[in-house]
Amino acid sequence: MAEITTRTVRVFDVPRTLLTDFLKMPESGQVGLYFLFGSSEEASDVCYIGQTGNVGVRLKQHTASKDYWERALVAVSLTNSWTDTHVGYMEWQAIDKAHRADRYRLMNGNGASNRHTPAPLEADCNEYLDTISVLVTTLGFPAMEPIQKKEPDFAPGLGTGASNHHLSFSRPGCEGKGTLTAEGFIVAAGSYGRPSESESCPTWIVNLRRKLLEDGVVEFRNDGVTLVKDHLFNSPTAAAAALVGRSINGRKSWKNASGQTLKELEQMRLDSVEVTDAEELP
Repeated sequence: MAEITTRTVRVFDVPRTLLTDFLKMPESGQVGLYFLFGSSEEASDVCYIGQTGNVGVRLKQHTASKDYWERALVAVSLTNSWTDTHVGYMEWQAIDKAHRADRYRLMNGNGASNRHTPAPLEADCNEYLDTISVLVTTLGFPAMEPIQKKEPDFAPGLGTGASNHHLSFSRPGCEGKGTLTAEGFIVAAGSYGRPSESESCPTWIVNLRRKLLEDGVVEFRNDGVTLVKDHLFNSPTAAAAALVGRSINGRKSWKNASGQTLKELEQMRLDSVEVTDAEELP
């Protein structure tokens, strides 16, 4: 269970294997908004967003009709005051936010309809949904949160402008533009790489490139693969490997406009900070 002490929303993280335990809890019979997370047959991360007057009954139904989900995140009211109007409005807003965030492939066949909702109730629902988004994100499923593109200041006094923030990757047949963020490494749309992997390419890189193609992140263009939208990779190395199709050290291959590598920039930033010795603490 997750909650913010000053709010009236509680979120349950329910692994599919523990659904029977959740069904024994009184909250399972409440009106709620829920998110189903899992993987498709193509290994894509997927999400389904729904609302119901009885969360437990609906999740039992989804075990019979939806095999892909492995985890349900269920939001309910601590005061048990939500109605169908509340969760209907929040479902509509949640699906819209998830579409715009574009982190998961949504399994909802049709977008939810916007029911007539009085303005005061809309304001309440928007506050509830903000809390739900924070809790769901904290639990590791940022379905409604856009990718954060805030770049780090690599080295105060050594140049913290765009030339340091925006990094480039260049190899024969590859040109990439990227940005390091707190969430990972974002490669910009329009970056392109080699059409195939090297003979010694590790399996994880082959699978990564295949998944990018299946998810529509890259397309074959001009005898290579081109990113058709910005994409968040979990590391600079994964981002570089996806373009070049072989093993490579991303921290040494992404560079700023001055030719400094990401590894050098990070080291300069660390060297600029004085670390307090524990023995000096009072």
